[in-house]
Amino acid sequence: MTKKVLLVGESWVSSATHYKGFDQFGSVTFHLGAEPLVKVLKDSEFELTYMTAHDAVDQFPYEMAGLDQYDAIILSDIGANSLLLPPAVWLHSRTVPNRLKLIKAWVEKGGALLMVGGYFSFQGIDGKARWRRTAVEDTLPVTCLPYDDRVEIPEGAVADVVKPDHPTMAGLSGSWPLLLGVNEVEVRDGAEVIARLPEDQGGHPLLVLGGFGKGRTAAWTSDIGPHWLSPAFCEWEGYGRLWKNILGWMTETAR
Repeated sequence: MTKKVLLVGESWVSSATHYKGFDQFGSVTFHLGAEPLVKVLKDSEFELTYMTAHDAVDQFPYEMAGLDQYDAIILSDIGANSLLLPPAVWLHSRTVPNRLKLIKAWVEKGGALLMVGGYFSFQGIDGKARWRRTAVEDTLPVTCLPYDDRVEIPEGAVADVVKPDHPTMAGLSGSWPLLLGVNEVEVRDGAEVIARLPEDQGGHPLLVLGGFGKGRTAAWTSDIGPHWLSPAFCEWEGYGRLWKNILGWMTETAR
């Protein structure tokens, strides 16, 4: 049976200025960050819709019927402001439904929500992702710190799997490839830590599972791809198995 997954975020635009002696010119480039995930989910039981960060600002659903099309939603590297400040609000001072509260209500009645780490996930770089004390945070198995929560690991770290018998770890034997960073979070009472960083790297949670209402929620505190996932991690045969396992567990009791 096909399960529909909405991935929200994981895109950005970069602007650069190039100097060549007396002269200079500018360039703008567009980037997608979830291509490794798109690749491994192709032709699987999970039908992925990839809604880029700039599209989500106005195209993410405003009504429950829009969310009900999906079995799972992934928020990855997109700040709370992108859903709180669509053009109607930011440019025209009109009111619209609060989409963070909509997500909370959707999870409560049986939806599955995953937040994936990054510079604009959880609290993010300089605290600018701003998911702390939002309706979305209420649903997660972790809480956000009130400040910049990045843990950069330039030397790399190997995940410590603390619950290898959990269904999300099925088929993932042996040592994992290197991670280069995570968002630091705090685990809620009753949530289940499946994997974390080793103790000499702070023991920070990596994969945490929980529930809210009738729904299931998960937090993966590292990236979905580069840069916090090394190229070896994205090319690892367990990469696809890991994400399919997580989505499978999340949607096991989905509507």
